[in-house]
Amino acid sequence: MNILLSTLNAKFIHSSLALRYLRSYAEPSFPAIELVEYTINDITLNIVADIYKRKPDVVAFSCYIWNIRETLDVIRNLKKVCPDVPVILGGPEVTYDADHWMKKHPEIDVIAIGEGEQTFLELLEAYREALETKQPPRLREVAGIAYRDGEYVRFSMPRGQIEEMDSIPSPYQHHLDELNNRVVYFEASRGCPFKCQYCLSSIEDGVRYFSLERVKEDLLRLIQHGVKTIKFVDRTFNINKKYALEIFQFLIDNHNGTVFQFEITADILRADVLDFLTENAPPGIFRFEIGVQSTNDETNRLVQRIQRFDRLSRTVTQIKDSGKIDQHLDLIAGLPEEDYQSFRKTFNDVFALRPEELQLGFLKMLRGTGVRARAADHGYVYMDEAPYEILGNNVLSFGDMQKIKRVEDVLEKYWNAHRMDHTLEWMLERVFESPFDFFQSFGDYWESQGWSRIGHQLEDLFTRLESFLRTQNIEKMEHVMSLMKFDFLHNQKHRPRKLWWEDVMDKQEMQDTFAAVYEQREQLREDFARHASVEKDYFKHTLTAKVSFDIETWLKTGEVKEGDYTLVVYYPYKEGEKNDYTIVDQLSIASA
Repeated sequence: MNILLSTLNAKFIHSSLALRYLRSYAEPSFPAIELVEYTINDITLNIVADIYKRKPDVVAFSCYIWNIRETLDVIRNLKKVCPDVPVILGGPEVTYDADHWMKKHPEIDVIAIGEGEQTFLELLEAYREALETKQPPRLREVAGIAYRDGEYVRFSMPRGQIEEMDSIPSPYQHHLDELNNRVVYFEASRGCPFKCQYCLSSIEDGVRYFSLERVKEDLLRLIQHGVKTIKFVDRTFNINKKYALEIFQFLIDNHNGTVFQFEITADILRADVLDFLTENAPPGIFRFEIGVQSTNDETNRLVQRIQRFDRLSRTVTQIKDSGKIDQHLDLIAGLPEEDYQSFRKTFNDVFALRPEELQLGFLKMLRGTGVRARAADHGYVYMDEAPYEILGNNVLSFGDMQKIKRVEDVLEKYWNAHRMDHTLEWMLERVFESPFDFFQSFGDYWESQGWSRIGHQLEDLFTRLESFLRTQNIEKMEHVMSLMKFDFLHNQKHRPRKLWWEDVMDKQEMQDTFAAVYEQREQLREDFARHASVEKDYFKHTLTAKVSFDIETWLKTGEVKEGDYTLVVYYPYKEGEKNDYTIVDQLSIASA
């Protein structure tokens, strides 16, 4: 029997953990399972044609809010060319309202409800028996499904969760070459101890763990294969202190350059675990995703979210101060009773922690969640189809939501992309009332200029920020421009071919600057000094820019020494070597 397991990932670099679990569980009995991953950007007809040529006897898709529309489009057309091939759907998007999906979409034959490993295996056994006996499959005997019985939709007996987690064969025992150049998703446990009402994990009871021996074996196999990034999907990785610590230690000892991402509940991270991580974690190997969502206590109470923001702040601050672990903090706009001003406060509270990345998301009314069941209590209006994003509620209008989306747009382009960190820090400290007000004002200006409807190059991000700042009557604008030049030049991996500012230096100024760098070459990094010794090499490997204060001194001490300075940035053109810079005082050159 030819079996096709498939899904439509959001991006090509993603990989489906669910499909690999299903395959590993059923493969001993059905070795001919074929796993094929597409993306939501692939052309529907191309996907259908690819499935058709594989001649499957059964097709199964894993469904989520990000791919359900495209998946339904595929199976509608697939059924037209392969009407007799059973189509099975599973995954969180179809689990919690199976009756709705079955009645609305006649091309679906079966929906697997909840945890799918045992269910999928038994479905395949039922279909194999049907092929052998030429009889309809006995689907009513398979627990945990919704299925079609003529004109009716039937439900079989519910299926309990798998209690012995190690009974599920490893999804990473074989087929590792499929993971080359992809992000790998990994779980050490299933379930979540918390009951946040906007999250599907709130529906499950308890947390179930794979054995540490099993987890370590799988991780080591992936590391040795050369996987670059492993993202743990455990909902609260640090809920079991001893378990988490042992995995952290194992990865510290064996990482081999692989990067690991975890979802952490920061306010319950124990002090000894925090100390262990900040002292022992290799820089750049661990990345923490921390859901803050809101700092409004009443909002958190309404969604049954337990959180101590003071403890969370101390944890995030200590981790940041260590310089070892990047942190990705999440916010959700549109939670119950959090209006625009309250969200502004939430944003500023969290931005004050200066996470490496701050993701601003918008509440989605997922099927099966408590917030969706009680949507009327807060006047929610939301999209009928996936991703079910809210359009407004009793305290947050659609117009407010659009304003916050403009904040999110420039936040992604400027803060999360880290293209001009020094410039932003200067402005946020000295110019704008709060970080939120900067991002909101800039986002509104961006929209008013029509830039949201056209693309942009890197240089455009600088010129557009300058254009906005020119409307703000900013004191010491020349200092902001100086930092923008510094950020632009210092962040380039290679010597840029063109500059976006107009006050370029003339030939004599460049010659004077070279002479000054030549005189101080003994104070420079070895490769910088070597290239500064020869005029031809110097001009090949450097770029200069006029700046209005001594940026080097400011970065080291915080002191702003105003004057006529030149920034010289050095590009080594050598793989693995970072560029360097120095500041030249033009007044001292002139007096000399």
